Amino acid sequence: MAGLFGRVRSALSVRTVARQVFVLQAAIVVLLVAAAALALALQHRRASEEEAQNRSLAVAETFAHSPGIVEALRSPDPSAVLQPRAEAARKAAHVDFIVVMTTNGIRYTHPDPAEIGKHYIGTIGPAAAGGVVQETYTGTLGPSERAVVPVTDAQGKVVGLVAAGVTLREISGHTHAMQPLLIGATTAALAISTVGTFLVSRRLQRQTHGLEPAAMTRMYEHHDAVLHAVREGVLIMDGDGRIGLANDEARRLLGLGPDPQGRSPLDLDIGNDLARLFASGRDATDEVHPAQGRLLAVSQRSTDRNGGPPGSVATLRDTTELQALTGRADLAQERLKLLFDAGMEVGTSLDVAHTAQELADFAVPRFADFVTVDLADPVLRGGEPRADGADMRRVGYQGVQQGTPLYGPGRLIRFMPPTPQAAVFDTGEAVLEADLTAFAGWQAQDPERARQLLEFGIHSMLAVPLRARGVNMGVATFWRAGAREPFERDDASLAEELVARAAVSIDNARRYTREHGMAVTLQRSLLPRALPEQSALDVAYGYLPAQAAQGGVGGDWFDVIPLPGVRVALVVGDVVGHGLHAAATMGRLRTAVHNFSTLDVPPDELLWHLDELVTRIDQDETDDSEGPPVTGATCLYAVYDPGTGVCTLSRAGHLAPAVIRPDGGVEFPDVPGGPPLGLGGQLPFEATTLRLAEGSTLVLYTDGLVEDQDRDIDEGLELLREALVRAGRTPEEAVPVPTPEAMCRSVLRELVPDRPRDDIVLVVARTRLLPADRTAVWDVPEDPEAVGRVRAAAARTLEEWGLAESAFTTELILSELVTNAIRHAGGPIRVRLIRDRSLICEVSDGSSTAPHLRRAATTDEGGRGLFLVAQFAERWGTRYTPEGKVIWTEQPLGPEGEAGY
Repeated sequence: MAGLFGRVRSALSVRTVARQVFVLQAAIVVLLVAAAALALALQHRRASEEEAQNRSLAVAETFAHSPGIVEALRSPDPSAVLQPRAEAARKAAHVDFIVVMTTNGIRYTHPDPAEIGKHYIGTIGPAAAGGVVQETYTGTLGPSERAVVPVTDAQGKVVGLVAAGVTLREISGHTHAMQPLLIGATTAALAISTVGTFLVSRRLQRQTHGLEPAAMTRMYEHHDAVLHAVREGVLIMDGDGRIGLANDEARRLLGLGPDPQGRSPLDLDIGNDLARLFASGRDATDEVHPAQGRLLAVSQRSTDRNGGPPGSVATLRDTTELQALTGRADLAQERLKLLFDAGMEVGTSLDVAHTAQELADFAVPRFADFVTVDLADPVLRGGEPRADGADMRRVGYQGVQQGTPLYGPGRLIRFMPPTPQAAVFDTGEAVLEADLTAFAGWQAQDPERARQLLEFGIHSMLAVPLRARGVNMGVATFWRAGAREPFERDDASLAEELVARAAVSIDNARRYTREHGMAVTLQRSLLPRALPEQSALDVAYGYLPAQAAQGGVGGDWFDVIPLPGVRVALVVGDVVGHGLHAAATMGRLRTAVHNFSTLDVPPDELLWHLDELVTRIDQDETDDSEGPPVTGATCLYAVYDPGTGVCTLSRAGHLAPAVIRPDGGVEFPDVPGGPPLGLGGQLPFEATTLRLAEGSTLVLYTDGLVEDQDRDIDEGLELLREALVRAGRTPEEAVPVPTPEAMCRSVLRELVPDRPRDDIVLVVARTRLLPADRTAVWDVPEDPEAVGRVRAAAARTLEEWGLAESAFTTELILSELVTNAIRHAGGPIRVRLIRDRSLICEVSDGSSTAPHLRRAATTDEGGRGLFLVAQFAERWGTRYTPEGKVIWTEQPLGPEGEAGY
C-alpha cells in the first residue's frame, strides 16, 4: 500500500507543467465519464417509464374506442366477446395487460382468466366520471405503469372502463438490457478521453518545452521588459482596487510618479472619471476621457475570468489627433444622415402645401430654429410661376417657439428687390446672412419687423431657392436664434442639397396637382351638370371621386335622358381604371349612349350598338395607344314609361339595380347580366321588363358603393339593402315621405368610407304615373271617315285642357298621321294625346315600315303630308314596338299650358 501511495505522490509531484496538467485532466475525465454513464442509465430508465405510460394510455384509448366494444359490454356475456380481443390486442401492442371492466371495477378480461369477475386493483374513480387515470400501482401482476380510460356510448355516457399497463419488471428488463451497452460506451468514452488528454498534454509539453520554474521566471522578466517598451499604456489593478503595475507609457499619459504601485486611483490626480473607472474595475471599451490635456481611449477588462487573479487590466491610447479627424467625419456622417432622413420624411404626399410644411417640420430643430417656405402663388394651383416671382405665399412655417415676428402660413408676401428672398428667386443661388445685425438689405422688406426679429433673438439667416427641373418655384428660408452658432458656408451647401430634394417632391406635387385638376375638370365637364326637366321620375344623384392615391377620378358616369312619349332613360356605367384616360373614355361612351338613345331602340339593342362601338375603339387603338383598352366597361340602361308604369332594363356586366317598393321593402330584381362591353358580341344582351307601382324607387349604382377591400360583394349588397330599408322606411303619419335627395345622402353617409378607393355613383329615381286627366286615347277603325271623328274628339279634348289655340295645328298633324296609317299601314290603329311640358301626339299602327320625309315636286298631287307635320311640330320621330310602330310629334306649349305632376 505504501508503494502505491508513493507512486501516486510521485506522479502528482512532477515538476513540469505538462505532466501536472495531464494528471489533473485524467482525473477530471474519469469523474465526468462516470457521471455521464450514471446519468445515461437514469435517463434511459426514465424514458422507458414515460414510454410505458404513453403506450399504456394509447393502447387503452385505442381499445376503448374500437368498433363494437359498446355492443360487447351490453351483450349477455361480455367476457366471452372481449377476452379474446383483449388478449390479441395486448400481444400486438406489447403491453402486459388489457383489462375491460364495469364502471364499478368488475373485470371482464384479464391475462389470467382466474382474475375475471374480480375487482380491479387500482384507481378508477376519475375514469368512471369520464376522465383519464395514469398511475404506478401494484396489482395482480405486480407494480406497473397503467392507464384507465372510459368507454362511452353515442350519447357520451360512460358504459365501461379499459385499463392497460406495462409492469415495472418489463421496464427494468429494458434497463438491464442496456447495461452492456452502457459499460461499453463508458469504456470507449474513457479510452477516447484519456487519449485526448494525453495528446493535449504532449502538445503543452512541446509548447512549454518542459520549462521549470526558473525558466518561467526568466520568461516573465522578458515579458515585463516588453510590457514597458510598448507605446500603449497598460495599468493593472489588484483585487483591492489598487495599482499593481503601470508601464512607462501609462505613467506618461496619466502623469503618474515613478512609483504608483500600491496606491488607489482615487488618490491620484488623473481626473474623477478616470479614477472612478479604474477603481470600479468595470468593463469598458474605447471610452474617451480627458487627462493631462489629452483625450485617451480607455479599454478595461477584469482579470478574474477563467480562473485568473482578482483585479482588472486597462489599456490607454492617445487619440487627441484622431478625435479631431473623427469630429469632422462625424459631422459629415451627421449631414449624410440628415439628407437620408429628409428623403424618407419629406415628400410623402402629392400635396404642394403639405410637402412644403414637411420640409419646415423636418429642418426644425435639426438644422435651424425657424424655417419659412414661400412658394409662387401659381405653384399651389399646379401652374408655372411667373418670371418676376414678386408675389409668394407662405405655405410652410415651423419654429422652436411660438410668437415670433415672422409671418405665419397663408400670407401673400411681395418681396422687395433688396431682400435675399427676391435675389434668390431671381438668380437661383443661395444667400447667406451670417450676421443680421449688419442690416445688409434683408431688412428692406419691413424695417420695423426686422428690428423685432433681432429683439426676439434671431441672428442668422440662410435663403435657398426651391428649384427643380429648371424652374424656380419659391424660397426656403432658415433662421437661427439664441446661443446657436450662426450659419456658415458649409451649412449653405447642406441646405441647398436638402432643399433641392424637397423641391423635386414639390415639383412632383405641383405637376400632379395640375394633372389631377385637369382630370377632375374633364370628368366634371363630362358628367351631367344639371338634370333635364322631365315628369316621369323624381331623380337625385350622388357622385364621389376616388381618393387621390388611386388617381382621384375614374370612369363612373350616369345620365338621365328624356325620351319621346314622356319616357325617361336612366344610364349608369363604369369604365375600368382611373385618371385622364378613364375620364376621356367615359365621355366617349356617354356621348355614344346619348346618340344611340335618339334612335329610340330597346335597351338590349342599344347595348349591342354600344358593344360594337367599344370593340371598334379597342381595335383602332390597339397598335398605337398607350392607354388601357376600353374592354371591361360596364353599363346599365333602363327606360321608364310613366304611361304604363313599365321599366325595361338591360345590363352589360353591371350590377343589378335595387327597387324600393312603396311599402318600404327592398328587392334586387333578377336582371340577366350580359358580358362587359367590348367582348365582341360573344353573348347576347337580354332585356327585362318590370312593372313599378307609383311611388316605387329605382336605385342604380356602381360597384364602388358596395365593393371594398375589407368586404366581398355579397356583404356589400346586403349592407346596401339595409341602408335602403332605413332610408326609405315608411314614415309616421303626417311626416313627409323621404325625398330621393335625402335617401341618396343617407345611403352615401352609411356606406362610403372616408377615403374611397373607387369612384361612386348613386342614382335614386322615384316613379310617377301619368294622371288620367292628362292623357286621351282613341282606337281608330281602318275607315277614312274615322279621321274626321278623331279630329273632332281631339279638338274637344284640347278645349277641355285649355289648349284651344293648339287645336288647329293638332288636327292637321293627326289628320295626316291617321290618314297615312289607314292608307299605308294596318291595324290596330290607336291615337294618344299627352299633355306634359309639351303637347304630344302619338299614332300607333301594326306596320313596322317607317314613314319617309320627302319634298314633293310642284306637279305632284301628294307627298307633302309629313313635310307639313315636320314644319308644324317642334320634334317628330318613330319608335318601334313589338306590335308595330309609333309615330310621335311634340308641340311646344306656353308657360300657362305646361302640366306637372
